[in-house]
Amino acid sequence: MSQKAAKKELSPIDIYKLLPKTNCKECKQENCMAFATKVVAREVNISQCTPLQKPEHAKNSAILHDLLKPPVKEVIIGVGDKACKVGGKLVMYRHEFTYFNPTAIAVDVTDEMTEAEIVTRIKSTENFSYEYIGNTLKLDMIAVRSTSGDADKFKNCVKKVSETTNLPLILCALNASVLEAGIMVIPKARPLLYAATLTNWKDMAELALMYNCPIVASAPNDLNGLATLAKTLQVYGVQDIVLDPGTFFNDGLADTLNNFTMLRRAATKVGDELAGFPLLGLPLSIWANRGELADDLVRWREAYVAGMLITRFTDIIVLHSTEGWVQLPNVILRQNIYTDPRKPVAVAAGLKELGTPNENSPVFFTSNFALTYYTVAADLESSKTNAYLIIVDAEGSAIDSGVAGRKLTAEKVSDAIKATGIENKVKHRKIIIPGKASRISGEIEELSGWKVLVGPRDSSEIAKYLVDKWQP
Repeated sequence: MSQKAAKKELSPIDIYKLLPKTNCKECKQENCMAFATKVVAREVNISQCTPLQKPEHAKNSAILHDLLKPPVKEVIIGVGDKACKVGGKLVMYRHEFTYFNPTAIAVDVTDEMTEAEIVTRIKSTENFSYEYIGNTLKLDMIAVRSTSGDADKFKNCVKKVSETTNLPLILCALNASVLEAGIMVIPKARPLLYAATLTNWKDMAELALMYNCPIVASAPNDLNGLATLAKTLQVYGVQDIVLDPGTFFNDGLADTLNNFTMLRRAATKVGDELAGFPLLGLPLSIWANRGELADDLVRWREAYVAGMLITRFTDIIVLHSTEGWVQLPNVILRQNIYTDPRKPVAVAAGLKELGTPNENSPVFFTSNFALTYYTVAADLESSKTNAYLIIVDAEGSAIDSGVAGRKLTAEKVSDAIKATGIENKVKHRKIIIPGKASRISGEIEELSGWKVLVGPRDSSEIAKYLVDKWQP
């Protein structure tokens, strides 16, 4: 793989020097320096600078686009509202900045499955949904695989899939004639084509160019060959490329993880443009190499390798298993990795009514840290408690850390009581506070005029607490 100097870290001054410096505020920022700061933090796009789009600033605009170009190229699969963006990474590790475009998770169907089985697998993928700390977790794509090698079978399979779902597709065949038969069914759908290899690359590249599709370059366990293949495709005119360095199990698992890591390091730390493409992993390959393993053990291996690949920088994974216990841990893992480490996961402050509370119902407060809020709300709802829950803006901090860091104060609690209008909804003036906030109970009473009841430290004990101690 080639060696290049990585781009230096950008500062707001680097961006500011290339802006028109009109301070026109058309970008909704106070001045050009404020805009430059937001650009470096990736909170705004340079397209929002109207003066920069004028012809006289074309040179600086081009320089800015090059400076801001992510080391890992963003590739779009599919069209319309369901299009899936992969890649676009700026850093190797999320604590350095943040990750964009969460790992796309695809489920496969094959052209040797019955129509009923194909439809069932697609509907299972589409209907997968899990609410997790305020986010709805979903699956993203369908991979259509030619296991028969028959062009007509593959064509019919792709036709059935396209009639059943509008999720983005990955079309998988190593024979260009078979792959084209599938593309012809959906010529404008922009599926991801799998795969160009060192032997078939020219035919596959022509398909990618003809139908304007992104394509996978595949050279299992051969990083030099993969770089050569990516360069060859680029020279031929293909620009939207995804890399497949191979997914191996057992003795090959270490090589698999090393290869994914080396590719992402080469792109983000070294500046190697031939490594700067999204990465694709195939946990489903365990099914082709299962040996004597029982089905559940195969699924278990597929599940943990999928998790490893998500943490090792993979931008697309393809699963075969449709069981929830395989898919759910990985979509939760993905969600946790792809949250912005610079910003606490928070919910909006305000008043939440749980059940059907009345003027005698208990009043609680919690912080706006998402995990804290959803845990408390879930415990109250599961206990069938009719209550009011005040969500206090603690800058995304949990109760104990918020109190310790003065982000959750008696003043904020008192202000929230007034701002939510809870005094007009209940007759009593009692508020149950989390046990971890007991140190500010006296201040809350003094500032709000409400009687403070110190509740349990764990919200799972609220139901018992109410039975024992609540009197309106």
